[in-house]
Amino acid sequence: MARTEYYDDPAAPEPNSLVVAASAVVTDGEGRILLQRRRDNDLWALPGGGMEMTDSLPGTAVREVKEETGLDIEITGLVGTYTDPRHVIAYTDGEVRRQFNICFTARVTGGRLAVSEESTELRFVSPVELAELQMHHTQRLRLQHFLEHRQQPYLG
Repeated sequence: MARTEYYDDPAAPEPNSLVVAASAVVTDGEGRILLQRRRDNDLWALPGGGMEMTDSLPGTAVREVKEETGLDIEITGLVGTYTDPRHVIAYTDGEVRRQFNICFTARVTGGRLAVSEESTELRFVSPVELAELQMHHTQRLRLQHFLEHRQQPYLG
């Protein structure tokens, strides 16, 4: 299933669902950030996804990182909340999602890096490499906030 992301686009379709989601900035010992190239839009992104009824928000991030990358993580902090109503995601199955995301920081505690059915590539990327990668600006914003080492989480 393919997806198209819209931002502040008057031609964007009207949302028909609201999804709570979590993502994680997972770093390694060298300060590199784990990113995945998404299969549904070929863009680089943080691992993450929708919350299930049995999840907590931190638990959603832990579960999604495991499902998408094969790695076990521990949540270490909060980057911010991302709730901009101008961001709309349309899927080929007809779902048009207004998604809000809570982005955490995390460290690897185990597992083995493995590409899932949701991605085509996984990489730990140094901060200087981020500018070279194709990604939606909402992902870039989360990474920017992480790299700013803010005293308080972003609330937006």
